[in-house]
Amino acid sequence: MADLNSITAERNTTVKTAGAPTPVAGDVALSVYLPSDLIGGSIPYIAGSEDEAVWNAASQACATDRIHYVYTVADNRIWYLATPSASLASNPDSWCPLAAALPGNSEFWDRETVYLFDQEGTAAGLRWDGETGRMQVFVGPSRTVLPRLQTLDANFATINPERAKPVPWKNQALMQEKLSRATVRGLFMSGMAVAVLSLILWMATHLIGIVIRPNLAKAEQDTQMATEKLMVEATRAVRNDADHHLYRLQELLLNLQNINGTLLKYEVTNNAILWEALVPQAAGGNNLRQLRAQVMGSAPDGRVRIQGKS
Repeated sequence: MADLNSITAERNTTVKTAGAPTPVAGDVALSVYLPSDLIGGSIPYIAGSEDEAVWNAASQACATDRIHYVYTVADNRIWYLATPSASLASNPDSWCPLAAALPGNSEFWDRETVYLFDQEGTAAGLRWDGETGRMQVFVGPSRTVLPRLQTLDANFATINPERAKPVPWKNQALMQEKLSRATVRGLFMSGMAVAVLSLILWMATHLIGIVIRPNLAKAEQDTQMATEKLMVEATRAVRNDADHHLYRLQELLLNLQNINGTLLKYEVTNNAILWEALVPQAAGGNNLRQLRAQVMGSAPDGRVRIQGKS
């Protein structure tokens, strides 16, 4: 077994202190920081739900849903490290060197190796239990953690953050908030674009209505003349019809009076006249021919009921 103290001493000549910049990960230069309440574990791998599964498991272990986490996928399992977000309050743009030792990352060799990191009196170790295969994370003061790890029968590898590839933390709540803000921003910009476009369209149609105004004077004059002509003709037609029927009615009443007749009905339908009257029985023959009427029956008083059309 390698001498743990000599490995640690050799590593301390190259390891950066907390806050020292490391190679850029993404768009932010991350500093090295080891959280004191770091946890780790593994869960079954379900494709497409990695972040949700890690967040659910880590939030239960940390007793808060405000967590930062990293993970890798190997051997059909998800291997993750997590810490409460409050632990990174003074080191927001940082990364944990133990994350580089997760399966598939730059410092991982095999599961028989114990991976070490020590920073300002705080040490951390990452190992896999040979019997259960479970990943174990040790974090605490160097004087306590290092002697405990020295008792393990395993190979040791000290993580060099200068050589390791930084692995930035993930935060699901922050990602959801960024997505919500982006959605609100997109909706706001879409609404503004629609409002501006509607305003431009309204102004364009208003200007067109002012510049291109149809000449309605002639149409208005023609309409007025046609209306007046129609009213005159209608008045003339009504007056002519009324005069005609008044004259016919007076003539009929005069003829009936000459034979002691009584007019019962005088009806005009579509310029057709239908009338009925009662006349004495003696008023027949020439009188009926003169009136252009025909006998329709008799009345209870003995007179004759006649009807005429014209």
